[in-house]
Amino acid sequence: MKIIMAQSAGFCFGVHRAVKLCQKAAENNNSCITLGPIIHNKSVTDALSAQGVKQVETISQVKPGDTVIIRSHGASKEEINALQSSGTTIIDATCPDVAKIHEIVRNESLSGRTILIIGQRNHPEVEAISSWCSQCQIFESPQELHSWLEQSPNRKNEPVCVVFQTTSTHHVYDECCAIVKKECTNLKIFDTICNATCRRQEEAEEISRIVDTMIVIGGKFSANSLKLAEICRANCKTVYFVETADELDISKFSESDTVGITAGASTPSWIIKEVCQMMSEEMNIEATKNEAETIDADIVNAEAAEVAETFEQMLERSIKTLYTGQKVTGIISGITPTEISVDLGTKQSGYIPLAELTDDPTAKAEDLVKIGDAIETFVMRVNDVEGTVMLSKKRLDSIKSWDDIDSARDSRITIEGIVTEENKGGVVVSVKGVRVFVPASQTGLAKDVPMSSLLKTKVKMRITEVNQARRRVVGSIRAVSNDERREKTDNIWNDIEVGKKYTGVVKSMTSYGAFVDIGGIDGMIHVSELSWTRIHQPSDILKIGDKIEVFILSFDKEKKKISLGYKTKDGNPWEKFVASYKVGDVPEVKVVKLMPFGAFAEIMPGVDGLIHISQITDHRIGLPSEVLSEGMSVQVKITDIDMEKHKVSLSIRALLDPEPNSSEKLDKTPVLVYDTDSPPAAEQESAE
Repeated sequence: MKIIMAQSAGFCFGVHRAVKLCQKAAENNNSCITLGPIIHNKSVTDALSAQGVKQVETISQVKPGDTVIIRSHGASKEEINALQSSGTTIIDATCPDVAKIHEIVRNESLSGRTILIIGQRNHPEVEAISSWCSQCQIFESPQELHSWLEQSPNRKNEPVCVVFQTTSTHHVYDECCAIVKKECTNLKIFDTICNATCRRQEEAEEISRIVDTMIVIGGKFSANSLKLAEICRANCKTVYFVETADELDISKFSESDTVGITAGASTPSWIIKEVCQMMSEEMNIEATKNEAETIDADIVNAEAAEVAETFEQMLERSIKTLYTGQKVTGIISGITPTEISVDLGTKQSGYIPLAELTDDPTAKAEDLVKIGDAIETFVMRVNDVEGTVMLSKKRLDSIKSWDDIDSARDSRITIEGIVTEENKGGVVVSVKGVRVFVPASQTGLAKDVPMSSLLKTKVKMRITEVNQARRRVVGSIRAVSNDERREKTDNIWNDIEVGKKYTGVVKSMTSYGAFVDIGGIDGMIHVSELSWTRIHQPSDILKIGDKIEVFILSFDKEKKKISLGYKTKDGNPWEKFVASYKVGDVPEVKVVKLMPFGAFAEIMPGVDGLIHISQITDHRIGLPSEVLSEGMSVQVKITDIDMEKHKVSLSIRALLDPEPNSSEKLDKTPVLVYDTDSPPAAEQESAE
């Protein structure tokens, strides 16, 4: 008889961790309980019970002061909240893969997506998952999912998220993906099937195809063990599903030339050993019966011993041996600036070089992971001499990311990556280890901007082409930026109103104004709206790239034009003027411009008054320049203030005319105060 033992048989990492937590808690606490069976294996739960770990079914059975262990299947949100408020100590033994699903459905539910859970409706894992999302649907088969989508055609454009029970199969995964990709347009799919479960199922399928009889060891209520039996029955005529070695009837194997053995994730190694020993003993018996007829007794015993040893070696290998290319899960036990130490539960010590943890050159290990975190990795190299295993999270992420990349292309969702390379045709972006090529035309950069400016930056993009056979992925940064700009533009036009304020960036300037991007749309600030004081050009106030606060003066939706204001009422010099001056006051002003009809004089920065030619002197003159010059300072009398038109009338002559009923005769000479740096030309000539 030939016996083939599955290498992945027995405890998975999550179950092993849960049992160890129970054993450790039992050593330190006399009142230790689990909320439901810690795993679906009666032999294990009985053994834990003997060590003092009791089991309760409901929260009402928990007492204040108890230490409660959350089972590997996880607990519902309501159960966690109830335990936290009851004064108990909580030890969370939830499988890291299950906890990851809780986080996914919680985040996606908060973003407004309906969660579609593929799994057994009444299974504790699925019940716990469903409690962490506000709106979900559970389907036990692809057919049930398809029927639901057909009955709800209006859901086609609704945002949905699909997750899978960890013990589901990739066959179910593929069928469900095909259905939802065809029926839904706003979709996210997460492959949450446990990798250890996949390996175990693949091995079971391969072995069951080539043996006469298959033995599946597992708990009667273990979903993953029952699934193994189902897979084996599809390929092998004779399949025995047992929980312990005592349930085996060895006499039934007499006609089997080859026997395969596998075990579910909740099956401990000692039960597997018992089954192996029983099978090897039977082989010894069969060989001894044929000893006198065909083979020397010493040879038979030696062969039987060799077979038994082979079973032990295979079992040891299935539990402890690691090999290159394997996916493994461990606990982070140490962090240094250059690498992360990982406890794999084996005699070898695992480590992840920082370069194999992330593509981000600026990232620090302590910001990405914490000691005690569970981490799934890819075995890069096993060094049996040194007893070390080099691991890579980046490589595993790359393997997983191909499905995510393909899904991102189908659903047209935005993804993020780090620009790692520049070449003649564009740039290369790393997305979870997958190289995505972005052509120069799709980078969104202007022609005069070098592509090197994108290096080591995080960018958003959309996948446009995926060719897994050629390992080629093409993306577009411009598509995302265009969509974002279009969305911002639509939002602005929907919400725009006169007086509304925006923070904008100066994009360009002309002689008559500045153009400002207010978030997808350019508006113009006329030069007259830039300052209350007189300026020659916009560059006197602003420069390209300035971030400024502006407000809407007017807009035209049909012509897509927006007029912006920059100067605010708080700085309005007119308000300061009317608060400081009134008709009849005599301020000292500065002549700023001469015109044929008079002179404009600055009363204060931003406020000018007009001295009409008739008010410059008490006798007729041809031009204001006969008496005044630009830059001259002179005392004037404010004769009128037009509050509506913001105009001020000034007069020098009023200071020359005598006051009514005054017996005094005023000097007819204008009261002038000259700029000491540049006296009037006439005065210079007189002095000469």
